[in-house]
Amino acid sequence: MSMKLRDLIRKVRACKTASEERAVIAKESAMIRTAIREEQEHYRHRNVAKLLFMHMLGYPTHFGQLECMKLQASPHFPEKRIGYLGMMLLLSEEADVLMLATNSLKNDLNSENRFVAGLALCSIGNLATSDMSRDLAPEVDKHLKSGNPYLRKKACLAMSRCLTKCPEMIEDFVERVVTLLKDKSHGVLITVVQLMTQIILIDGETFEEEGYDDINETPCRVAFLRLVPVLVKLLRNLLSMGYSPEHDVGGVSDPFLQVQILTVLRLLGTGNEEASEEMNDVLAQVATNTETSKNAGNAILYECVQTIMGIESEDSLRVLAINILGRFLLNRDNNIRYVALNTLSRCIVDQKTRGEGEEEANSAATALQRHRTTVVDCLKDPDVSIRQRALELIYHLVNHENVEDLCAELLNYLVLCPREHRSDICTRVLKVVDRFSPGDRWRVDTLITMLTIAGRETSRDVQSATIVYISRASEDIQSYATHKLLKAIRDDDGSQLGLLNVGIWCIGEYGDLLLNPYTYTPPSSNGALTEVSDAADGHLPVTISFMALEPSAIVGTVEEVMARHSCPEEVRQRALTCFAKLSDRLANTGDSTTMERLQQLLQKSKSSQSLEMQLRSCEYDALLNAIKGIMPPKSGEQDIFGVTDGAVSPAVIGAAKEALARMPAVDLKVLEKKQTSDDIFDNVSAAPKAKPAADSGSGGDLLDLNDIFGGGAPATESTPTSQHNGISGQSTSQAAKSDVDLLSDIFSAPPAAPAVTAPVNDPFGGMPSQPAAAPVNAADLFGVPAAQPVAAPAPVDPMDLFGGGSTAPAPVQSGDLFGAVPAQPQPMSTPSMPMQTPAAPAAPSATGPVKVPGFQHKGLSVEFECTKPDTWNKQKTTLVATFSNSTDSPIYGLNMQCAVPKYITMEMQPPTSTTVPQSGGNAKKITQTINVTNSMLGTKNLMLKLKIGFSSNGEKVDHMATCSSFPAGEF
Repeated sequence: MSMKLRDLIRKVRACKTASEERAVIAKESAMIRTAIREEQEHYRHRNVAKLLFMHMLGYPTHFGQLECMKLQASPHFPEKRIGYLGMMLLLSEEADVLMLATNSLKNDLNSENRFVAGLALCSIGNLATSDMSRDLAPEVDKHLKSGNPYLRKKACLAMSRCLTKCPEMIEDFVERVVTLLKDKSHGVLITVVQLMTQIILIDGETFEEEGYDDINETPCRVAFLRLVPVLVKLLRNLLSMGYSPEHDVGGVSDPFLQVQILTVLRLLGTGNEEASEEMNDVLAQVATNTETSKNAGNAILYECVQTIMGIESEDSLRVLAINILGRFLLNRDNNIRYVALNTLSRCIVDQKTRGEGEEEANSAATALQRHRTTVVDCLKDPDVSIRQRALELIYHLVNHENVEDLCAELLNYLVLCPREHRSDICTRVLKVVDRFSPGDRWRVDTLITMLTIAGRETSRDVQSATIVYISRASEDIQSYATHKLLKAIRDDDGSQLGLLNVGIWCIGEYGDLLLNPYTYTPPSSNGALTEVSDAADGHLPVTISFMALEPSAIVGTVEEVMARHSCPEEVRQRALTCFAKLSDRLANTGDSTTMERLQQLLQKSKSSQSLEMQLRSCEYDALLNAIKGIMPPKSGEQDIFGVTDGAVSPAVIGAAKEALARMPAVDLKVLEKKQTSDDIFDNVSAAPKAKPAADSGSGGDLLDLNDIFGGGAPATESTPTSQHNGISGQSTSQAAKSDVDLLSDIFSAPPAAPAVTAPVNDPFGGMPSQPAAAPVNAADLFGVPAAQPVAAPAPVDPMDLFGGGSTAPAPVQSGDLFGAVPAQPQPMSTPSMPMQTPAAPAAPSATGPVKVPGFQHKGLSVEFECTKPDTWNKQKTTLVATFSNSTDSPIYGLNMQCAVPKYITMEMQPPTSTTVPQSGGNAKKITQTINVTNSMLGTKNLMLKLKIGFSSNGEKVDHMATCSSFPAGEF
């Protein structure tokens, strides 16, 4: 016999463990399956009721879905009611069996029993699919015209579901909504307003698909905008209505209908000034006359504030809305306070989006500032969610007038907030300080205080920004910051990583400022009257004083930090740099003991387990020895300065002192420019493409900047061309300037000034850096004196890449890739700056390497030795660049960058040394290996665009050159 529902509930409640409960449910589920299989119609409604209870407990009940369909088709109302309830709970709109209920729903909608029709309307409102909505919409529309308000209100909710599933039917039912809005029943009015809300939302999502540019032009919106006076009148009647026990909730007349009407008014008034003007009076009446002692009144006020801030309302009305939210903040209920804080945040964000000024006396922003104290008090609330929302609102409240007070509150909250929130708060404080800081001293003071409180959680960006602000400040503020950071490091237990990083950097950079005492008296902000009043009250400005420190005390503070077992590796590395810089900053103090101690601390890290620490220790020790003139290299070896005889030249000493000198202030414009350019070649590829100039004399677009950098060369007017080494190129100033700018963007260097008197001799469009005083040798790529003419053999000139021919016709050489004839050498006069002529590349050989001259500038010359590492892969080439120094002193800081066309892949290794010694004798050769692969070998030749940076005789040199003289068809 089947168990009753009451007995099943009693059994489940009697279970002491989850396993006992599962056993009871499993047993009863098996009995229900047996009853379903045996078609026990007498107990069908009881079984479905038990399945509903199991569904509430979370157990699977899908096997009873068809039983719900059978009960729904039953002629008896109790069984039909259980069937509809089971269908709404056990089925979803994705269930396939739901389509079986369409015919039964249609029959029940036409039933004379209003309760049976009501069950069908409820099911449609919960489960109707798009197909069911199209089939049953006519029957639902009949009940919208029913004389029974019970069916009309249910039909409105069912129609809302149908229109959601089938938006194309909206226009057919707009007029029906207009008629129902005049209904006298409150239940019907609530459902009609909900139906209007749903139609407006659907219309706002689909108006663009229907071809309307403005949402206010749709037929639905036009019809509803005409109903705004009706809605306003309805809302005013609710406010003036006396006590009605049927609709009264907490002393408020029908709050549910008021909230629904306010929602519709907000949707209709958004972006419509005419409709908003009609609502202003009634919204002011709702805001002033609604009772706030009960939760129902608070709900109406909240929706009223949402409507005021959403429509095109007056400023006075917005101020009233802000004041209502300010009263919410004083409520004891945390839910109301949370809602108020969220709404205030949205209000101020919307105001900034609208672009409204904050200087107006009667504006929402000014009204919001009046509640600043209340918002700050919310930071002390025990509820963490209230504190977080208050924190978000405070960020929006900050301006130039209150930045000092609010930042002080943020720092106070930083002490109490959870550790996982500190990183985000520090980042936000940095943004506030950067935007609204009244001065450099206050900015630096605030950031140092923040590092003292939450240095462990600060990100690298916050630490870097603090260092940038200190470095850009005046020497007075740098002295103040360094003194304060050193004191904070002494008081810290070593846990604030950000404080240690910034503090140790400043001690090393500005350690000499710690040798002098520092005193600062903050000036009065309001002039002499404030000073007199402060003196009368006994509150004089506080003078900030720091004592002068001994060199040993400065070094001891950093040494103590480094000696801690918990000291991170990055702090130790910064401390090592700090010791090296202090050796220069404290050199004039005459404290030899401290100087020796600094050198010992540097040498101590030579045995560190960290490779970085070992490397830096050796380098810093060599720097200090170079400054002292001590350079005892081992026999036959070079030191890091390229010195072999133990003598230290003045240039070496100057370079060592320059390495330890104070860093220059960071140029924020340059920093922002470098941060925006993530990939130099991507920027060039984004350049607009242009058609090349059609000039038969130029040999075609053989430069092919499209292939080299992914962007086209700018089209220019046809101009006379000039030939250099068989290269034909247009010599228009506009094209040359564009190409130079293009390549200078690649290397982040300013473009060279184009020389007017000299022809273009750079295949990439770059101009020579020195203007020639006389005509340049057309056979010389780099504009240097030509060698004596030598009778050339039959093979073609390997420098002829672009098919430039001589003036006299000649037969085409079979070895020329482009079918061009080599130009005859012409005797030219010597330029103003004599340079050596690069030798012609050796002929490619199957057994030996090919040597190609790279460039020569300021005593530094580069020669490429080209070899094929793999005999089976002709596309791959190894280039070994050999650097030679023809000056009388070593060259320091060597840095070579290389750009190649996009059909070439390149792998560049670092040079063997960044110091190039003087050539000759036993000087070590400095080389750098470059592996290239030419995927279009035989069609396009290898080209290199080089940028070289180095220091020679204390002068920093940057030079750009082009190397394209590799043998054609070989590399």
